[in-house]
Amino acid sequence: MADSSPNTQTIPLYVKAPKVYPRETKGRFSRLRVIAAWVLLGLFYVVPWINWGGQQIVLFDLPGRQFHFLGITLWPQDLIILSLLLALAALTLFFFTALAGRLWCGYACPQTVWTEVFLWMERVTEGSRNKRIKLDKAPWSKNKLIRKSSKQFLWITFALWTGFTFVGFFVPIRELGPRVLTFDLGGWETFWMFFYAFATYGNAGYMREQVCKYMCPYARFQSAMFDADSLVISYDAERGEPRGGRPKNADYKAEGLGDCIDCLACVQVCPTGIDIRNGLQIECIACAACIDVCDEVMDKMNYPRGLIRYTTDNALKKKPTRILRPRIFIYLAALAVLMTVIGLFLTGRDPLIADVLRDRTALYRLIGSELENSYSLKLTNRSEQEMHLQVSAEGLPDIRVVQPSRAVRVAPGQTADLPLTVALPLTAADPGMQPMTIVIRSVDDERLTEVETRFFIPANPD
Repeated sequence: MADSSPNTQTIPLYVKAPKVYPRETKGRFSRLRVIAAWVLLGLFYVVPWINWGGQQIVLFDLPGRQFHFLGITLWPQDLIILSLLLALAALTLFFFTALAGRLWCGYACPQTVWTEVFLWMERVTEGSRNKRIKLDKAPWSKNKLIRKSSKQFLWITFALWTGFTFVGFFVPIRELGPRVLTFDLGGWETFWMFFYAFATYGNAGYMREQVCKYMCPYARFQSAMFDADSLVISYDAERGEPRGGRPKNADYKAEGLGDCIDCLACVQVCPTGIDIRNGLQIECIACAACIDVCDEVMDKMNYPRGLIRYTTDNALKKKPTRILRPRIFIYLAALAVLMTVIGLFLTGRDPLIADVLRDRTALYRLIGSELENSYSLKLTNRSEQEMHLQVSAEGLPDIRVVQPSRAVRVAPGQTADLPLTVALPLTAADPGMQPMTIVIRSVDDERLTEVETRFFIPANPD
């Protein structure tokens, strides 16, 4: 039965998260974030417009079942290369996390990069942090309507352009542009363009830190890759505590105070709204904005920089620190092996793959004075040009291919399954499984590939 006493307090189970108003920062890490954002946004928005040899430099052609990347075309048969690339990306993430925490989140994550762009547009239209807070609290007026409408116009325009560019990685963007202008888009193209635009608008415009706090799985498993020697953004509590305000030239140490003046600047600049002085938290995306603003405050107070800095847990505890430890070298070695394997796969890819399987239903056929063996021949064209191929056999005297009897055409990225019949005179070889070679040549007699198999010769043919 509920307690109805006057001292009873009702605690809501669900509370709306307060809006975070990050303050703009200046400093070396802020400049690095801006540079990273420009580079990554440039790659995303510019790369689809670049052609190489008449082909879009990066294109995921799903209907054509091919992936064009820097002049290289990968087909479904190259799935192992795509798998290795994914493994390389995951291992790279593990390496940088073990070395220096969530560098990916702070500088390269799409959520971070697009949020920075949306925040910039918000500052342009609504002003600084204090002005934005004041504007949100103010009643609706002409000024507020103009500023809010201008922000929405920039956000929606940028989100739509982002959705268009995203689809341009799957549909040739130079063909997609005119079709957008003439409203001649297909259903799936329209869906994904607006879906990605809406996702960008919602995630970077409104959800922001909520994505990092509640939706991103990386924050949950990052701790498994940290150790006491990982570089992470930390507050030096031994130096900063006890915190408290004081005049600039005061002898604060005589008053028993630490270097932290409790200005809350580190909280105001944090894009996820946390207080780094409470220790490392899963919400921290390692953007280092708190380092920049704290260094700025320390400069004004004539205190040494580094109250908040990149450091290790062992360093804070005055223990020996090994940043370059065995784990890091193991990751580096694994990365080197993966990159070498991927390089070998890419440079050693044969444009043509041939497979020969024996027909199990009949070991041989006697046709006049010749023995015939039947096989299934599979030819896979991994080039971007149609191949005209000739099939022959070698390894046994007077051996010849009966079928296919003419040149075979295999379209780019396609696999041709052909019946293969090989004939041999009865007196040409000894009984048993005799080795032979199926040779695939181009029509101009260039030897492309070969497959080793066996020809069955019975001891007493009927």
